[in-house]
Amino acid sequence: MTIRVLLVDDQSIIRNGLKALLELEPDLQIVGNAENGQAALQQAAALQPDVILMDIRMPVMDGIAATRAIMAQFPQTKILMLTTFDEGADITAALQHGAIGYLLKDTPSEELAQSIRAAHKGYAHLSPGILQKVVAQVSSPLELPVRFAELTAREREVLKLIARGASNREIAKTLYISEGTVKNHVTNLLGRLDLRDRTQAAIFAQSVLHLLDEIE
Repeated sequence: MTIRVLLVDDQSIIRNGLKALLELEPDLQIVGNAENGQAALQQAAALQPDVILMDIRMPVMDGIAATRAIMAQFPQTKILMLTTFDEGADITAALQHGAIGYLLKDTPSEELAQSIRAAHKGYAHLSPGILQKVVAQVSSPLELPVRFAELTAREREVLKLIARGASNREIAKTLYISEGTVKNHVTNLLGRLDLRDRTQAAIFAQSVLHLLDEIE
């Protein structure tokens, strides 16, 4: 399966470099590029990419505003932020507005390609240290969802592994269950906790990891 990718960055040298690197991957096709968020929105409408690599700081429309606009119109599109900025506020805003992952530009090309594939499948990916910065943004005591106590022991195990960045396959291997069963557990816990996706689940789980560790 070929994954259609749109590159968004205000520096042409970055776009060209990414294109050259990613086109070495046989399953990735660069379908277009844009120099700002407004152009990205237009390209998203015209090209219908599977995954968008989105910078944050750009003229005309920044990456966070573009992510919000694209997700509102094309919710099936997966957006990976790719930036040099790792401020907690930027990370939180990007994830809240629908980005499925947040990567830094020093991410190795092989890992970047893997992150694109994971995003296409609906799996979140954050560069090392990013999740901790998001959790650090929580300035008030965490309010647990009412149904947190309803999580089964197995669902808490799955949530804890999500917090540690494990994929469904890795969770299945760790818990000696099938990937299908893992998917069912993930769907159930997202519903119980009123969370949108695995990214939100990972952020939430990191915040309550001390509670999840009580099951060990």
